[in-house]
Amino acid sequence: MDYIDYYKILEITKSATETEIKKAYRKLARKYHPDLNPNDKEAEKKFKEINEANEVLSNPENRKKYDKYGKDWQHADEFEKSGYNPNQQQYSGQSQGNQEFSGFGESDFSDFFNSMYGSGRSSKSQSKYRGQDFNAELQLDLASAYTTHKQSLTVNGKNIRITIPAGVENGQIIKIPGHGGSGANGGPNGDLYITFLIENNSDFKREGNNLYADADLDLFTAVLGGETYVNTFDGKVKIKVPAETQTGTKVKLKGKGFPVYKKENQFGDLFITYKLKTPTQLSEKEKELFQELSKIRNHE
Repeated sequence: MDYIDYYKILEITKSATETEIKKAYRKLARKYHPDLNPNDKEAEKKFKEINEANEVLSNPENRKKYDKYGKDWQHADEFEKSGYNPNQQQYSGQSQGNQEFSGFGESDFSDFFNSMYGSGRSSKSQSKYRGQDFNAELQLDLASAYTTHKQSLTVNGKNIRITIPAGVENGQIIKIPGHGGSGANGGPNGDLYITFLIENNSDFKREGNNLYADADLDLFTAVLGGETYVNTFDGKVKIKVPAETQTGTKVKLKGKGFPVYKKENQFGDLFITYKLKTPTQLSEKEKELFQELSKIRNHE
């Protein structure tokens, strides 16, 4: 099997970060997507190559194996055990330790791609190989990430139902063991890695387990003191406001922040910043009272 340069396919360098890999993949996948290039065989081929490259390089473990073993990266575990390095020895179909490897026929894509999408070709090797790891993205809004819940997703044509723990963060990756590609010759299945993309369409700003929000405070409560209600993910809560509270004052509501991932009944804090709300549409009587108050203050 010829060496396939996944970095060249994604038009990136070997020093590319995970973010750069993801950005390059999305850009090229949109460009060569079959829906945008109907009946274009070259675009279809390019789209498949892009997906294959992303499946390998977006997974840190697979990327490390690929950088070390090149086209033979899928056999990295066997090479590590036997001490065999195909980049330093002639690869003639049989490795040290009498472990057999079948020859490869010609194909437009690598064996890895055929293992993902099916090639109709049977393997002559009797060695057991672990299945390919899969990667998927799951989009949530912030409110959904606040509670533990179940959700279904389709990966490689299979419907998978998973439990999402409360407190999952944007960009966090979790592993679902055994839900990757099928193993070869009785080998174990690969794993599924899910990257969470969390959209914040709420009034809260999240930083780790803490939440931040602004709250309007009317002039009279700010001056005289009293009580006000603020929003949390658990509903409104009442808090006391000291007299002569200034705009920009911050208060901390302990335990009203975001759930701590996989730590039951542990939460961050909610920080509220008061924004003074000036009264509008004053009546004539109210204006008179404010004018009287102004005169009193100016004469002090």
